[in-house]
Amino acid sequence: MSVAAVVLAAGAGTRFGGPKQRLLLPRVLERLRETSLEDVVVVAGAYGLEAEGARVVECPGWERGPGASLRCGLAALGPETEAAVVVLADGPELAPEAVERVLAAWRESLADLVAASYGGVRGHPLLLARALWDTIPDEGLRALAPLLVPCDDLGYPGDVDRVEDLR
Repeated sequence: MSVAAVVLAAGAGTRFGGPKQRLLLPRVLERLRETSLEDVVVVAGAYGLEAEGARVVECPGWERGPGASLRCGLAALGPETEAAVVVLADGPELAPEAVERVLAAWRESLADLVAASYGGVRGHPLLLARALWDTIPDEGLRALAPLLVPCDDLGYPGDVDRVEDLR
């Protein structure tokens, strides 16, 4: 089963005060290189980005919401891709093992939406089967209930919104 990664990196980073993805994206990509995923697409929007070892896709409609950015990333994947693992560019502590757990849970269950959970709370990475790709609203996937995969022991991937979050 062919699975690719989509890294959402299109936001303006207003709370951070600028293009936080330029600072954080290399670490996220490094973590993804430690997984079994071979195809990685980075969705850019507010800022131009370079991403070593990944394809960058510009999303002109990124301001409409995370779903719009996700649709841009999914559109860049080939027809052989059956699912996409979605991660955030501002989650620099992403555990490669969390990606592999989510992949394994999907391969076992074939659920349309699978997400890592931390303390019972849905987080990233999440996996989206192709069956859902055409139904993504601009606001994203929060309204859909995923199959949760506990990843508490791996540590939260992070969510850097402000400069202080780096410390």
